[in-house]
Amino acid sequence: MGNNQNQKQVNKKINRLNTTVLFTFLLLGILFILFALSADWVGLDITPGFGVVQMVALLLGISSLTIVLFLLLKTGRVDAEKSLQADIGWRLAATGVLFIYVTGFADLLGIGTHMEPDFERPFLGPLQLGGFALGLFIILTGAFLYYTSRTPHGESSLKFLLKD
Repeated sequence: MGNNQNQKQVNKKINRLNTTVLFTFLLLGILFILFALSADWVGLDITPGFGVVQMVALLLGISSLTIVLFLLLKTGRVDAEKSLQADIGWRLAATGVLFIYVTGFADLLGIGTHMEPDFERPFLGPLQLGGFALGLFIILTGAFLYYTSRTPHGESSLKFLLKD
């Protein structure tokens, strides 16, 4: 009986820690994104356009929210076995985050094409916004693959692709 009680206390502490980490990352992600998108409205825009500090804040916010998404997906299916589809989903989402980082820093890395003549530095242009949208789509596709791979019955939702 005592061992069962100790296990319940440990599980309770783990769940509390997990919830704290989730809410911390969620709050940080939302705050970073709000800071990045509202710098002009609050008067914190030191230079014209979307600056490096704003871009870093936006990228950190997206990264934090991606971590929250996958932690939520993982805690929802603790008993599910690890599968190749789940690994592909996780890696696809990580690739989407990397794609967003490269897109966000494209002009700073010297591979961007959005140099406005009136600006002294690069700005966030339509191709970069399209890259952001594509990166977010890749992240969500990876999350979908991860989620569907961890079904309660232990089989992948894409099992129909395998020939019996």
